[in-house]
Amino acid sequence: MLGIISFVGFTLLVAIIAYLATRKTDENSSDGYFLGGRSLTAGVIAGSLLLTNLSTEQIVGLNGSAYTDGLSVMAWETLAAIAMVVTAIFLLPRYLKGGLTTIPQFLAKRFDVTTKTITSGLFLTGYVVVLLPVILYSGSVAISGMFDVPGLLGVSDKMALVICIWGIGIIGSIYAVFGGLKAVAVSDSINAIGLLTGGLLIPIFGLMAIGDGNVFTGMENLMTTDAARFDSTGESGQEVPFSTIFTGMMLVQLFYWGTNQQIIQRALAAKNLAEGQKGLLLASFLKILGPLILVLPGMIAYHYFDGSLASSDLAYPELVRAVLPKPLVGFFAAVLFGAILSSFNSVLNSSVTLFGIDIYKQHINPEAQERTVVKYGKIFGVCLALAAMFIAPMIANAGSLFNYLQEINGIYSIPIFTIIVVGYLTKRVPAIAAKIGIFSGSILYIISQFFLKDHFVDKALIAAEEAGITDAAALKLIEAEAYPHYLHIMAILFVLNVGIMLIIGKLYPRKEAFELEYTKQVSIEPYKYVYHVGLTICAIVIGIYIYFAK
Repeated sequence: MLGIISFVGFTLLVAIIAYLATRKTDENSSDGYFLGGRSLTAGVIAGSLLLTNLSTEQIVGLNGSAYTDGLSVMAWETLAAIAMVVTAIFLLPRYLKGGLTTIPQFLAKRFDVTTKTITSGLFLTGYVVVLLPVILYSGSVAISGMFDVPGLLGVSDKMALVICIWGIGIIGSIYAVFGGLKAVAVSDSINAIGLLTGGLLIPIFGLMAIGDGNVFTGMENLMTTDAARFDSTGESGQEVPFSTIFTGMMLVQLFYWGTNQQIIQRALAAKNLAEGQKGLLLASFLKILGPLILVLPGMIAYHYFDGSLASSDLAYPELVRAVLPKPLVGFFAAVLFGAILSSFNSVLNSSVTLFGIDIYKQHINPEAQERTVVKYGKIFGVCLALAAMFIAPMIANAGSLFNYLQEINGIYSIPIFTIIVVGYLTKRVPAIAAKIGIFSGSILYIISQFFLKDHFVDKALIAAEEAGITDAAALKLIEAEAYPHYLHIMAILFVLNVGIMLIIGKLYPRKEAFELEYTKQVSIEPYKYVYHVGLTICAIVIGIYIYFAK
């Protein structure tokens, strides 16, 4: 009961503060609603960026990967810091110079409106079919388990899951649809403090549990007993082989932190370039510490349970249940709930922005007043949320949620990233090249991962069966080597599509070279130490990899 009271109390407190912080924002203004009046400061941007990224598919999923593969999966966290530095130095100045509200808006200026609409459609499709349902499902599993919702309400596990999905979906929708970006960003910043505090308590209590009450003894025991698992260089057959960090891993990171609307919208709402850059750099530095919350607990769980859990996805919730003092469970559930809401309402708010600005205003009602654009954006957001809530229970058998999410996202992430990179680095590549790049990238990736991969893997496993190979580890390695890793496929298709676009640009160039105009909506005077801090962060990441390399 104490846990439920603290859970409800903390959640209501965050909601009230977010409401009070947004009272002066004109929610009928598209700039005020979608970008919070372009008023976000570095601290709010950093907190919002981090919490948007932290949700149960990250906390539960990545710790589950660490339970299986060890330290090598930290690439998903540490390499994000480098991607954020690149975004701060290269992409953000261009975004703010052009006065962008959404990333597809740049594509309209650089290529044409059709390219922008296709890209917005891809983002929205990915959000409603994959990202939103995964966030709802994984969050509901965590909350249902921590509060024993089936026992509390006397319902089946399936019904408890549905109840949690709809509860999270409705609350998240209220934040995102009716509060706008500023409400989302402010609540994110508050929840970020609680999540970082609660997240750090798990490895601390976990290390104490395996170190007879002493954190340092626990760390020594962990590093001594499981020394081979403290290797930053993943092997073939693991989730993140070392070679992938030089290919598709960096492309995925750059797309996510530099072009994904749900993430970059925080930086687009900065009061000026300097604040946006400081926010990204602060978030990137804190991201280096991410493995303490998203990787270390999974490794502790492997040691604590002696690798005996039925599923790697149980590593984090089982460790929390085993080591966290009961009075703290309610607080941690509250901040975890905040993380779930953050990711859900951030994606939803980005979807509302994409629809309102890039589709409704552009194609449905070009003469619409700002109040009307916001109104229909909210209606679309409600419909999107309802669709996600209906889809979420259907992905219960999707397997490893984290890996599933990363692989499926490749359908639209790399094609979109490709045309944005080519758009900024060239001046005469035409719109037709961007359209071909989007469709060829998506179609070729689908063919690769859902047809060719299955063919080659099945063929390799049949050959292994005929050869009498039955060892699970050997079969896993054979399966991994039967077809290139999906991160390698992403890199191959990126290079291929860039080549296609450049060839088209050479044969059929634009009549006039593209020039990015300064809209003067915000100051684009950069943070004077952006290069110094950025290089320092990159050096720290490289140093960590060298230190833990075996």
